[in-house]
Amino acid sequence: MKIRWTAAVALAALTAVTFAGCGGSGSASATDKIKKAGKVVMTTNAEFEPFEYKDGDEITGIDIEISQAIADKLGVKLEISDIAFDSLIPSLNAGKADFIAAGMTATEDRRKNVDFSEAYFNASQAIIVTVDSEIASRTDLNGKIVGVQQGTTGDSYCTNEDGSSDVQVGEVKRYPKGMDAVSDLIAGRLDAVVIDNFPAEKLVGKNADTIKKLDEALTEEEYAIALPKGSDLTDTVNETIKELNESGKMDEIVSKYISAE
Repeated sequence: MKIRWTAAVALAALTAVTFAGCGGSGSASATDKIKKAGKVVMTTNAEFEPFEYKDGDEITGIDIEISQAIADKLGVKLEISDIAFDSLIPSLNAGKADFIAAGMTATEDRRKNVDFSEAYFNASQAIIVTVDSEIASRTDLNGKIVGVQQGTTGDSYCTNEDGSSDVQVGEVKRYPKGMDAVSDLIAGRLDAVVIDNFPAEKLVGKNADTIKKLDEALTEEEYAIALPKGSDLTDTVNETIKELNESGKMDEIVSKYISAE
């Protein structure tokens, strides 16, 4: 009887552990947690028009509409967290957000820390110079003082810490906002600014009498949504992007903001 009782206790304990492992809080998927909370948290840097920017007290843009479509597919509310660009991935991995939508390029270096969705936009790094500048091509950046937005692929390419860039910038100055770099360019403190193409066109459009964008891009790249490693939310994000593309809604969203240029 003692042996049977001991075996029964052991079996009960094992069963309890098994059920705890299956139904405990540690096993809940990202999607389950989001639906339970009734919201999905997207983090971005709202200084990147037309992808995310402030219109009065509201944050709007291409990435915001894509994120809203993801929230709608999940049947939850969208909550937006606006922080510095170089804090986006650390914040995501600290559990403060469910995904990043910030005109972020899916680089191999970033893939070491996050998973990426399918690409939703083909982009390029543009070169902005003053209208009277002698800089006419990407190779003319060699030895020059170039401003970049901190933490972007333009920053990585110009800084060239891994030695892979074929352009050897003389000095890189980093700014929290692209507009800050452009202000220093206009003031004569920089030779050029490197920033994503569409924000570059917006900035040039507002200062067309003093600056211009070169026809030649510095790099070509793709934007994607970043998620925590192994997150099951990636499937939902990819499904949403696919549906937006197949329905033509993605083109409508992009055209809505880019046509304003």
